[in-house]
Amino acid sequence: MQSISNSPYKPIIYWLLTGCLLIYIMVVVGGLTRLTHSGLSITDWSFMGSAPPLNAEMWQQRFEKYQQSPEFIKINSTMTLQEFKPIFLWEYIHRMIGRIMMYVFAVGFIYFLIKKKIKKEMWGRFTLLFFMGAMQAVIGWWMVYSGLQKQPAVSHYRLATHLMSAFTLFAFTFWFALKLIFEQNNEGENEGKKLKKLSIFFFCVLIFQIVYGAFTAGYVEGNAAKIRPGHIFNTWPKMGDSWVAEQVYMKPSLFENLLENASGIQFMHRTLAVIIVILLCVIWYKSTKLNLTKQQNLGVNLLIFGVTIQFILGILTLLYNVPVVMGALHQTGAFFLFASCIYLIHQLTSKKVIL
Repeated sequence: MQSISNSPYKPIIYWLLTGCLLIYIMVVVGGLTRLTHSGLSITDWSFMGSAPPLNAEMWQQRFEKYQQSPEFIKINSTMTLQEFKPIFLWEYIHRMIGRIMMYVFAVGFIYFLIKKKIKKEMWGRFTLLFFMGAMQAVIGWWMVYSGLQKQPAVSHYRLATHLMSAFTLFAFTFWFALKLIFEQNNEGENEGKKLKKLSIFFFCVLIFQIVYGAFTAGYVEGNAAKIRPGHIFNTWPKMGDSWVAEQVYMKPSLFENLLENASGIQFMHRTLAVIIVILLCVIWYKSTKLNLTKQQNLGVNLLIFGVTIQFILGILTLLYNVPVVMGALHQTGAFFLFASCIYLIHQLTSKKVIL
């Protein structure tokens, strides 16, 4: 791999990679916020943020606002102030990471603008990154606000939209950084291009799987109440006593069963996991027949490692009924796999490769 220290864009690369790290931390803390049922603990939103409660009076004010929310009234009516503090802090930390990310991007951009480090061809990419970062904040509040109305639950559609907006922001930021890191590579024959179409198809399936992972973690309308698809059929490889549970196709249309049926959503998440494993095996087999560069081999190896760990984590998360630690590790695994796939596709599609 080309040394970043030798790149003329070294400060910008480190800035972009710092942004990638912050997005990753934000996603992980967001997952912990969801797993600890903390996402609806702050009932207002401020663009610039607000100071955390620093004394008993401020804590009481925050708690009184929460006591007016549907979640407290319908679910947590017996919650005490001491029990409220941890869920508030998880959501507060999640929001502050988002704001820190905004400050890092804004301050960095102004600094590089003053230093004249930004070329004309970079303006479009930076504009896109800022727009996506702003949309991430708006989508986050749009998601939380829906749970502060009549029903204290967030739609699985909104949860998936919020998660994928973060993944998309990471993808563009990471791709931008990779283009700068590998810009100075020497021309050479890129035999890895023969894996390009298959890797892109793998990436598309992976995106669907991440979306269904969010669906599985969210709330879906059940017969009597909203339920989380990840908390039913906690068996593997079968769904209960069947390979395909009857509940998977209990709704009248295919659309409803795949997108609005908790059992159907879990079935899709299981099925896509198997498809990803099969596709990975094909990629691995084809890669052994090609003369790949070190970076391309690294990308394939990262995929093998990522899919293996993620598949095992997915099974354990399901069997143990989504404990907080397992759920957080499973989401981290998805992020690592997503980043690895972007890295591989960049190396396979790059016009310039290391000889």
